[in-house]
Amino acid sequence: MQTIAIYPGTFDPITNGHSDLVQRASRLCTKTIVAVARNTGKSPFFTWEERVELAREALAGIPGVEVQGFEILLVEFARQCKAQVILRGLRAVSDFEYEFQLASMNRHLNAEIETVFLTPAEQYSFISSSLVREIARLGGDIDAFVPPNVAAALKQRIG
Repeated sequence: MQTIAIYPGTFDPITNGHSDLVQRASRLCTKTIVAVARNTGKSPFFTWEERVELAREALAGIPGVEVQGFEILLVEFARQCKAQVILRGLRAVSDFEYEFQLASMNRHLNAEIETVFLTPAEQYSFISSSLVREIARLGGDIDAFVPPNVAAALKQRIG
């Protein structure tokens, strides 16, 4: 059976932790769609189009993975993509309550789509997009936390 998974997020910027989860998801699923949310409720560091392109470049070498932007209800996007699974990353126990709430709501909205939680490898468990942005803004070295194309884009944006 073909299994299509959606891995949603804002990916502002995409980190090595995200890439790790996508790599592992690609071994579990026939196709993994990294779904970059427009998320108009936040003020992202990169535009939606830039985030989609940075993710495409960063994940280009992983078989069965594609990157798409979306700006509709996640379960509707998953339905349109014929996905059976929503993948969510959990870095710490503190993430669980919010992610459990999201999974329950998504199940209520569409009971045919399952949510699966993955944890990143230990060396990535502390990395978050917001921490990477802050380190970059303050002139710190971010090369160990993000793919090379993202590090270059962050350095160029900050100046």
